Amino acid sequence: MGEYEDRLHELEGEARYFPPPPRHPGGRERLHIQKSSVCSRAYFVVVMAFFHIYIINIIALLLYVHYNTGSGEQDVPLENSAGAPRPMPAEHRTPSSASLSPELSFQLPRLEGIRVGHVQRVSLVPDRTHNMRTLSLKPLLFEIPGFLSVEESSVVMQLAQLKGLTHSSLLTAPDSQEEQLTQDQLFSLLDLNQDGLLQREEVRHSAAAYMYQFSAIGDFEGCVFAGVLSLQEFKRVSGGVLQYSAAGQGLDGHAKVRQRSTHTRLYLGEGTHHLLKSIRNRVTRLTRLPSSLVDLSEPMEVVRYEQGGYSHAHHDSGPTNHDSSCAHTHLAANNSASKQVACRYLTVLLHLNPADGGGETSFPVADNRTYEEEVLGDLSQQYCDKGNLKVKPVAGTALLWYNHLSDGNGWVGELDEFSLHGDCLVTRGFKWTGSVWVNIDPEQQRQERYQRLVSCNPPDKYRTTRIKQ
Repeated sequence: MGEYEDRLHELEGEARYFPPPPRHPGGRERLHIQKSSVCSRAYFVVVMAFFHIYIINIIALLLYVHYNTGSGEQDVPLENSAGAPRPMPAEHRTPSSASLSPELSFQLPRLEGIRVGHVQRVSLVPDRTHNMRTLSLKPLLFEIPGFLSVEESSVVMQLAQLKGLTHSSLLTAPDSQEEQLTQDQLFSLLDLNQDGLLQREEVRHSAAAYMYQFSAIGDFEGCVFAGVLSLQEFKRVSGGVLQYSAAGQGLDGHAKVRQRSTHTRLYLGEGTHHLLKSIRNRVTRLTRLPSSLVDLSEPMEVVRYEQGGYSHAHHDSGPTNHDSSCAHTHLAANNSASKQVACRYLTVLLHLNPADGGGETSFPVADNRTYEEEVLGDLSQQYCDKGNLKVKPVAGTALLWYNHLSDGNGWVGELDEFSLHGDCLVTRGFKWTGSVWVNIDPEQQRQERYQRLVSCNPPDKYRTTRIKQ
């Protein structure tokens, strides 16, 4: 036992001669690892360069989408804006379009929806921008809140009441000659200022001129007439034959739009209330179409739906073929087509007041995968129950949608069947709407001929204030 203790003391004495290992000032031991070549400075520079290039590409893409959707906030003139008409490429020009005048040989501007819910900024009036939201892509449908102020909406309703509203319980083509207007009745409708004389401007912009067309006007070398017409002269040039052209198109392509409402037409051109001219200018800026196309389109239709009022689902425009022609270019068609249809490239629908109950604008097949009447059933009367998209009326809000597809060459194509829409039953109160249509013929050459017809300067021998018998 004593030897063990002695040996233990010897070992302790020897341990005093070995100094303790050095300690790190922070109390922790540092591991000495050789730096890897992967974390070199050159690698860092390369990574940062690629990162900056990626960020620059993202910014460039956002700027491209921004300026190509017309969302700039500057109030620039239409002809200088990004949405101004673009010349038609040479490879897309058809033989008929090759002979068009320069002002008509272009591609029709068409807004881009991007995706449902996408919001763009549009400039409609000076010093103010509006939000335009995409509601659907089939049809291409947009909502523009605040297109009109509440006060402006009220003025439009008052102007319509002053003009006088007529009942339209059923809008369909007359089945017999007795149901059509007489020449005296039509002359009274065309004579907007009721002065007993018919000016060319009145014929161009009267509502009746779009509902009833002359089958024979007489040869005035390219012009409808020079100067003015009295009732007797009107009867002579009209030939006594009037052909009806209904506005709406039902599911089968015929003019069968059942609705319970009252309506009138308000001319948006020169000589009218300044608000109506402002509406025309706003539509021009919104659609980015040439002002000549908007100016030569039919007047705005103001409709009042009282409690129980409705409008069954229909298409605003109709398909054209060899047996039909557009109502607004019928005189320039130079064919024997007996059927006339409304050719409305797009619709701008203005909600003028908030309905107390019901009155939604329904798009029953919006963004459907397919459009098959056999599968969808009778949507003309079930458009509200089966509606994919229903828009509640809000005073001053506008809806814009295209009734036709593009033909791929920048002109009007086939009817977009997904543009089917209707006005749901008003359960409480009343509902006011204003519809602005832009009329464009799918046949580009015929559209040009029509514009020459209504804006031509008559030859000297026809420049008289009255047509000689």
